[in-house]
Parts: sequence; structure tokens; C-alpha cells
Amino acid sequence: QLQLVESGGGLVQFGGSLRLSCAASGSTLNYYAIGWFRRAPGKEREGVACITSSGGSTQYADSVKGRFTISRDDAKNKVYLQMNSLKAQDTAVYYCAAISRWYGSFSADEYDYWGQGTQVTVSS
Repeated sequence: QLQLVESGGGLVQFGGSLRLSCAASGSTLNYYAIGWFRRAPGKEREGVACITSSGGSTQYADSVKGRFTISRDDAKNKVYLQMNSLKAQDTAVYYCAAISRWYGSFSADEYDYWGQGTQVTVSS
């Protein structure tokens, strides 16, 4: 059973950076495409970024394109989300999720495993 644990969240000032990590256990991540999602207070959960199982292809939501970068290190069984130029509207709980196929999506219902989330707060 794959288990995911996010870390790296915290309080950051407007324009700052954070790197989120998603550590996997119970299985090797290279069988899975990975997505990062977020849920802001009072809003629907939204997909932020996803990466194929090989790491060869990535996708980003328009709201984060050019600012966020998803990457994976299968040797460490980890996936990362580098977040730069953070804005107040990036404030949310961020989740990583794994899907049992080679390509990801921004449809949360398609994902099989989820982490518990990590809070990111951007102060203006």
C-alpha cells in the first residue's frame, strides 16, 4: 500500500519561495504519475501540477505556470513542488497524490493515493 507524506509547507512572504516534498513509502513511486493539488479556504480543490511516471512530461495549471515546477527523484522515492514568486492566492493546503498509471491529470477523482496535506500561507 503506497503511503504519501508531504512536508515543506509554512509561512512565507509575498514573492518568496518554498519547496514542498512528497515522500512515498510502501511502494516505489516510479509506477505512478503524481499530482499536486491544493485547497484554499472556501474553495474547491484544484490541480496545480502533475508529472508522468517517467518524469518526462509535466503539466501546470494556468495560475501557477512559470512560477511552480514539479519534479521527481525516484531514487529517493520523492516528488517535489518548487514554488517561486508566491502570491497571497497561493495560500492553501497542498496535497500530493498518486495515480496508478503513467500519465497524470487534474481530476482528483482519478487518483488512488493521497497524502495528508501541508499548509502553505503567503503573507502580503
